[in-house]
Amino acid sequence: MDIRETHHALLSRVLPDDNPDDLAVRQGQFHYMVIGSDRVVCLPRTQAAASRLPERVAALRALAGLDLGFRTPVPLFQSGCHGTDGVPFLVLSRIPGEPLEADALDDAQVADAVAAQYTMLLAGLARAAADGTVRTVLPQAPKDRWRRFAESVRAELFPLMSSSGRRRAERELAALDSLPYLTQSVVHGDLGAENVLWEWTQGLPHLAGVLDWDDVKLSDPAEDFAAIGAGNGRHLLERVLALGRWSDNGLTTRIAAISGTFALQQALYAIHDGDEGELADGLTDYR
Repeated sequence: MDIRETHHALLSRVLPDDNPDDLAVRQGQFHYMVIGSDRVVCLPRTQAAASRLPERVAALRALAGLDLGFRTPVPLFQSGCHGTDGVPFLVLSRIPGEPLEADALDDAQVADAVAAQYTMLLAGLARAAADGTVRTVLPQAPKDRWRRFAESVRAELFPLMSSSGRRRAERELAALDSLPYLTQSVVHGDLGAENVLWEWTQGLPHLAGVLDWDDVKLSDPAEDFAAIGAGNGRHLLERVLALGRWSDNGLTTRIAAISGTFALQQALYAIHDGDEGELADGLTDYR
């Protein structure tokens, strides 16, 4: 399905300065993102994602009111006020910049600059959790989140695994049992490298902004640390941990436990979305 074709009239209305046929489209976990010259149109992939648009708008507005040290998308308008024939959508400001190239961190100076700015990013999210408006608007991670995740993996993914794959998954799920319930930080929830945008000045990258706040919540910052490590490598994560001087209090253990679930999370999301390619990739080490 070509979103630019099926929603040509809508895109022409909300992105009047762009030719819909020339727009880039990015498929996320919950939405299609159609990228215009100065705006981005978010089109939910499912009815459930569409029903969450008002909460997403509230969260983005709360984040936009904070001094995080980087930009977040600002909601400009959503469906219901522009004659869109019932198609659910959200229009956001576009943040300039691009994700880092895969080999960018091979340069030590670049890696140091990136680590310092990830440290700033995480510190900004931790400070944001003290804001009363943010704590009112953002959801808290459910207390039984990891228990329900483990139950879903066993029910939906175990039938697709080999015996050795199920034993591996059981070890990874068992590590979640010791995770404490924490809501001490604003957690992005999907802080992979593709969601962090950078601009280059004098040979070094500068953090431009962070995209895709669909899963933002008050939770354990170990989730975002784990995502940084998965997206950028262990050495960068170690730099970030050293620079931030975070009190460990089990942080590294929690990071390791959460990191161990990423392939299972990918496979579980994929089976819900009907994405056979992502499902096969997520289950590679379990078959």
